[in-house]
Amino acid sequence: MASEPNSAELRAWSAFLNAQATLLRRLEAELVESEDMTLAEFDVLIQLGMAPDRRLRMTELSDRVRLSHSGVTRLVDRLTQAGLVKRARCDSDRRGTFATLTAAGRARLRRAEPIHLRGIREHFGKRLTSAQLSAVAEALEPLARDARPTQPSAR
Repeated sequence: MASEPNSAELRAWSAFLNAQATLLRRLEAELVESEDMTLAEFDVLIQLGMAPDRRLRMTELSDRVRLSHSGVTRLVDRLTQAGLVKRARCDSDRRGTFATLTAAGRARLRRAEPIHLRGIREHFGKRLTSAQLSAVAEALEPLARDARPTQPSAR
């Protein structure tokens, strides 16, 4: 049986969780206020915007935005209704579906991206020194590299 986390591990974990929750709430509030867009919607649009041909298979999009398949399906449904994303069948795999960023989606992303980047700078980047930013990146990059999309456990 693994031992319990020590006080340093618990302190770091608590600080990480609290900082992440606070930053995400602030970034989302700014996007909602300015563009009526959630952070999850922004994440889908940015992932599609960076993809070749501005499209991704739904399974890959789900992995990139770290949502369940059903969660990304509901999100893409909302973005499709708003005209920001369209769906297309995959010619090589009839079961597969692509999500593609539309022209309206690209325009919306162009408006939202500077707001999001400004928020990152204001609420994160400007609050830490260069050395602290480097330390945060060095500490978290191995964890991010090791992260794998999780599947619900079989019961």
